[in-house]
Amino acid sequence: MTSSITGVPVLHSIADIERDTGLSKDTLRVWERRYGFPQPTRDAQGERQYDDEQLTRLRHVRRLIDAGHRPGRVVAMPLADLLQLDTQEKAGRMQGGTGSGRSRSRPGAPAPEPCADIPHWLDMLVRQDVVALRQSLQQALLERGLARMLVECVAPMNMQVGQSWIEGRLAVHQEHLYTEVVQGLLRQAMAQAATQRTLVPPRVLLTTLPGEPHALGLLMAECMLVLEGCQTVPLGTQTPLPEIVAAAQAGGADIVALGFSGIQNPREVRTALEQLRLRLPPAVALWAGGQVPLLRRGHQASAAGWQPMGRLVDIPMGVAAWRAEQAARDGTRG
Repeated sequence: MTSSITGVPVLHSIADIERDTGLSKDTLRVWERRYGFPQPTRDAQGERQYDDEQLTRLRHVRRLIDAGHRPGRVVAMPLADLLQLDTQEKAGRMQGGTGSGRSRSRPGAPAPEPCADIPHWLDMLVRQDVVALRQSLQQALLERGLARMLVECVAPMNMQVGQSWIEGRLAVHQEHLYTEVVQGLLRQAMAQAATQRTLVPPRVLLTTLPGEPHALGLLMAECMLVLEGCQTVPLGTQTPLPEIVAAAQAGGADIVALGFSGIQNPREVRTALEQLRLRLPPAVALWAGGQVPLLRRGHQASAAGWQPMGRLVDIPMGVAAWRAEQAARDGTRG
């Protein structure tokens, strides 16, 4: 692509690519050496420069990695193949996903009712009509309630925002604006829900590991927990492993819940979960939710001592199972 004013190809620095895609400079350099892509040119100072086609490819690569694909598979793919795969992913998510990876609805589970307002919300976001967007989201919340709002509106809207960003129809600042508006709405709704319930165990500590900055999915999970009457301890994002252990012990956590997106290396995720499992008391359950492929292997996770939570609707079932197990233990002790 060239500038419509000068006719000169538009080039982006590595810092520009990092801001636009969320891929770190170190990641881009490693991919360049390992996979032969991206293939930047160099300016007179020897700094990397990327054209628009490479930026578009990297947007799709990032989206597919967030959906659970391994970098070794998608980084070197031609743009046409990335587009096809991303389209397939989008279709699959719209048929049964919940906005937390490539998971699908279980057989026999009813598909969530489509939210017809999503195209209008995207238009408001493009126009940066914050007042209208907040009001429309609030109306949807009043009509559906918090749980249905999360599953039927926020989760699919997350997908649409991500896809629009990949396709260049939304800028990074618009994606950030969406996140801020939704987080504000959900925090207010969650606080109101908490006042209407007597919160009881399990007491769930929520956070992410260093290098995982995404907070919206974590907040959505916390909303689901509060709706189930759970006590929550949100630590925010990027908490070091020793601090997670210390917080769990100091706060008497029954469950430690971690959120992951596709930007995290599966081997590092597995290692962190194994280390955390060893450091936490045996009675403290460990939940992991998100888009890393490792988290979809339920039998391996259970054997390793942690429970995958791939979908929002898994959370109520997980809470019910924890309470049933706890009641059984109390009955045995009695």
